[in-house]
Amino acid sequence: MTDVRSSARRSVAKPRLLGAVLAGAALSSCAVGPDYKPAPAPDVTRFTRETTASPGNGQSFTRGAEVAPQWWKAYGSKSLDALVEEALRKSPTLEAAEAAIRAADATASAQEGAFVPQVSGLSNSSRSSSGGAAPTNLFSKQLSASFTPDIWGANARAVESAEAQAERARLQLEAVRLTLAHDVVAAAIEEASLRSQIAMTQELVAIQQENLSLLTLQHSHGAASGLDIASQQATLAQTRQSLPGLERQLAVQRNRLTALAGRYPSREIDETFALSKLTLPKDLPLRLPAQVVEKRPDIRQAATDVHGASAEVGVAVAARLPNVTLSADAGTSALKLAQLFTPGTGFYTLAGTLSQPIFEGMTLLNRQRAAEARLDEAKARYRETVVGAFQNVADSLRALQADARSVRDARLAEAAARRFLNQTRTQRQYGGVSQLTVLTAQQSYLSASMTRVRAEAGRLSDAAAFFTAIGG
Repeated sequence: MTDVRSSARRSVAKPRLLGAVLAGAALSSCAVGPDYKPAPAPDVTRFTRETTASPGNGQSFTRGAEVAPQWWKAYGSKSLDALVEEALRKSPTLEAAEAAIRAADATASAQEGAFVPQVSGLSNSSRSSSGGAAPTNLFSKQLSASFTPDIWGANARAVESAEAQAERARLQLEAVRLTLAHDVVAAAIEEASLRSQIAMTQELVAIQQENLSLLTLQHSHGAASGLDIASQQATLAQTRQSLPGLERQLAVQRNRLTALAGRYPSREIDETFALSKLTLPKDLPLRLPAQVVEKRPDIRQAATDVHGASAEVGVAVAARLPNVTLSADAGTSALKLAQLFTPGTGFYTLAGTLSQPIFEGMTLLNRQRAAEARLDEAKARYRETVVGAFQNVADSLRALQADARSVRDARLAEAAARRFLNQTRTQRQYGGVSQLTVLTAQQSYLSASMTRVRAEAGRLSDAAAFFTAIGG
């Protein structure tokens, strides 16, 4: 058995509790239960079956590199930087996480109080009479102290568990900060995507309106039919009909960004975002699996859960062992208040109590078994978290590779659709192509443009998801 007090301490020194810890350590011989040991990193060197190739098309991985603390600056947008920083300053979610840290630290400090004697004062005044006798007064002042030496390290393990919960709260703050930064970046990219989609739709509306005017002119000279005009009008109406939906999505996204910044909707943010103003992160730091285990907040949180559950086993084991309680009472009593501190009125009591659970209806044993089962559960949850985290990274790597190809193909398709549209518009002026061909060219261009916009936005978003997946 090993004394675990040093492992139960937080990284920040607490001078006010140093004496308490030393007193407890001096009177404690050992701490029962398992000593926590961090799980080794998984025996893997990559996230996918084969060595992950760089996405290409402007992006590459740097294996083993560390992530910049303000990773969102890789997008090269001062507006985005300002919004993320505002969210990290003002988010009520972060305020709640910080309050949870203070509560967890206070809980751990409260548990440390059991390392020192507990002292209380009692002041009593009474007046009594019996059998018709004259009433008498009794005044007493008393101090009582009790102390339970931490023989089996039960309190040390309880402190260790509380410290693990405090560490978990700090890691939760890290996780919230990482998630918040990702959400702001993703929402800004979605806003930029919607603005581009609206611009593309408005451009096509202008082209279709121009074509309708041309058809109307040609119809007046007998060069176009009424059916051609009707078909163009129907297509123009359908294109216009898509604008209100996109504008509604944009308004919702603006509200989301405002809320992420900790503001009310009536105080909407000033920043606006466009895809042309966002730079694609080019050099992506690809941490090694062991680095991800060390850095990802959710994995580290799962490790603190194992630590806390391990300490709780020690608490349950200690509850089944003999325990000693030392107590002392000292005071003075007198019939008159003025005589309380005169010689002969003092008293004291010293006592020691040894207790040993004998029969508890298997309660303590079953509590120990429950604590051991919770430790097994925490270990399994830890492995589950690591597996899920590695899957998350692998998914991000695959997405980035696919995005590079998707954006390249989408740009080629949009350029081809644009050439087709320009050619049909030119030839339509001289009646060289049918109205059906013109409508097909218009719809092909809109579809290709929308696909390209979504592909570029998806690539930017997947880069943010990658930074989050590797631990930010």
